[in-house]
Amino acid sequence: MFRMIGPRRLRYDLIGKGPRTVFFVHALAADSGMWAEQVPVLLARGFNVLRVDLRGHGGSDPAPGDYTLDELASDMAMLIEAVGVGPVDYVGLSVGGMIGEALALRHGEHVASLMLCEAPPAALKNAQQVWTPRVNAARAANSLEPIADATMERWLTPAFRARDPGRWQQIRDTVAATTVEGYCGTVAALSHFDFTAELPNVRVPALVLYGEDDKATSHDENERLARLIPGGRFIAFPGARHLPNVEAPDRFNAILVDWLEAVRR
Repeated sequence: MFRMIGPRRLRYDLIGKGPRTVFFVHALAADSGMWAEQVPVLLARGFNVLRVDLRGHGGSDPAPGDYTLDELASDMAMLIEAVGVGPVDYVGLSVGGMIGEALALRHGEHVASLMLCEAPPAALKNAQQVWTPRVNAARAANSLEPIADATMERWLTPAFRARDPGRWQQIRDTVAATTVEGYCGTVAALSHFDFTAELPNVRVPALVLYGEDDKATSHDENERLARLIPGGRFIAFPGARHLPNVEAPDRFNAILVDWLEAVRR
């Protein structure tokens, strides 16, 4: 399904008929299919599931230029309003988690709870060093194909690739198919933000989860995010890189369901 958000189409899906909606927002260069392992579990528990493709990712139109996290959060707020499901239990990973921080700060009326995964409270201090070579490679090729394999190495362990090569290839294909505009615009958003002074103003329950083998962020930064949000909880998730929800879905889903049931009560 598509919604017009300003002049652009945003692709989303909404499944279920329950009273409460879980809103999943994916990582950079992924799409809503990143959450396939979570959907059936939540539907069986009576939750609705809302998933979206960010600007220039999956089936959503890109926008030219650099983006900000506030702009991406505004896209999410407009979608929630358009489909009429708020306030939502928000689950975001990587840039999806950072967008969740912005959504709670700028559009808090749309958020009932937050589960933020692999998401620091501020841009990496070496963001330019990390992202400039990747952006340059994507722009030079007009494709994410040159950086797809390295991305997958950061996201998932070799053991997962050996165990489920089909799912590994599916996710890699999604990375390679992401538009250069969407990728570079979103890189700009996650490279220039600092919510540390504002996060103590968040007034919804928050859980922060960090895959302990993830090198894209750090244990300390994720734990700091949890400390900055009043009442925030932190869970270290061993044996996973950047996509714990894919790497170890049974363990991830157990944490997710326990969290959602707790905030629902």
